[in-house]
Amino acid sequence: MANDRPIVVMGCPRSGTTMLQLMLHAHPNIAIPPETRFVLTAYQERGRFGDLTDPANRRALARWIVDRPATKFADLGLDADEVTERIVAGPPTLGSALGIVFRAYAERFGKPRWGDKRPAYLSNIDVIRQLFPDAQIVNIVRDGRDCVASLNEMPWHHADIYHTIAQWAAAIDHSRRAARSLPADSYCEISYERLVASPEQELTRLCAYLGEEYHPAMCEPSRVAPVAVPEKKVWHKRTHQPVTTEQVGSWARRLTPEQLALCEALLGSRLRRLGYQLSGTGRATPRQRLRFEQAMLRHRLSPAKRAAVRALDRIRKAAPVAAQLTSGQRALAAGERR
Repeated sequence: MANDRPIVVMGCPRSGTTMLQLMLHAHPNIAIPPETRFVLTAYQERGRFGDLTDPANRRALARWIVDRPATKFADLGLDADEVTERIVAGPPTLGSALGIVFRAYAERFGKPRWGDKRPAYLSNIDVIRQLFPDAQIVNIVRDGRDCVASLNEMPWHHADIYHTIAQWAAAIDHSRRAARSLPADSYCEISYERLVASPEQELTRLCAYLGEEYHPAMCEPSRVAPVAVPEKKVWHKRTHQPVTTEQVGSWARRLTPEQLALCEALLGSRLRRLGYQLSGTGRATPRQRLRFEQAMLRHRLSPAKRAAVRALDRIRKAAPVAAQLTSGQRALAAGERR
């Protein structure tokens, strides 16, 4: 049987997730859509949708997805009414409703495998695994100094330098936990630097993990960028150009000496563990380290809060959320019913 497991792409913002999305979307069997904004919110607010065995509640959930600008559903180029009817006719779980949207996107391109991409999924791997328990996760990792430099230039990024540095540090911590805890067939880590330097080699390795044959079109993601990246996202303009190593190490010209010293002082141990060379011996004052730790606190508390909510769900015997669309998902659901 052909592999039908969902593919979920994640990573720290500005680490190459969009480029990787396009590389996968260029494969003849795989469709990965532009970023949406309904998966995590739907999970967080799942109580509002009620018992999904009731078709009326599934319809309300569907309209919540397709009608609201905040969900970015319009970027998928799908018929809202048709997707609504598919959700109403589909399995009565939250993951199924969400997966039906992505499956419809894949069908738009005549492709059998569907998935999703969003950097924020890296700090919510537990949620993704609950919704799509057979998902194959692909996490891309990039030099933290380059991520910080790029984030500083984004029109939508308003955090100070400490929170920006903490964002990459937290992403790496989540990556390490995932690498330790997830099965080898459910988690794959890709280096941005190796990917842009040797795309065919790295994509061949990625395809082996996914159970797919490598296809040369994957090395030309710019060919599908006009379809899979909304024009309004001008910060993704490089995705319309050939893959290049030009941005590797660009932190040297994009960070101020003060920013670079702070990055290397606060991220040094993580950078070294990943094989990145430091440019000097950055130092941080006790006050600077305190501000960094305060910024990290939010990232550390979120998983603990979700774990407490899941424990409460088990006590309340809340309805299952896992999708029941793929062969693996249906097998898991059948096993739970026995």
